[in-house]
Amino acid sequence: MRKPDDLDGAFALAVKERAGGVLVLASSHFFSQAPRIVSLAAKTRLPAIYEHQGFVEAGGLMSYGPSHPDTFRRLAGYVDRILKGAKPADLPVEQPTKLELAVNLKTAKTLGLTIPQSLLLRVDQVIQ
Repeated sequence: MRKPDDLDGAFALAVKERAGGVLVLASSHFFSQAPRIVSLAAKTRLPAIYEHQGFVEAGGLMSYGPSHPDTFRRLAGYVDRILKGAKPADLPVEQPTKLELAVNLKTAKTLGLTIPQSLLLRVDQVIQ
């Protein structure tokens, strides 16, 4: 997908090619289209996993990605160091250290999917 207008075609192609599911990566293009993407996934009955939990809250099946509250807390530490005189170029680049898994059981049921108990035991947020 290069622009939002490509969404319908991308999902149609996924169905035509008999895709088993959809992976939606973190991108401002995708995040700004979250309701539409979740709706297309439901309409085409394609299980979708997202990198941002907001998609699951909007009705998406599941997400696995960085904890945004944790990321923002760590970002505050960077701001503190910069305000105390650290040069931004001297600060290390960090990777997320806390990942969160969210599952929407209502969406799973609608798609006719059973989420294994072994996965549910690892979930950080379950949406009924």
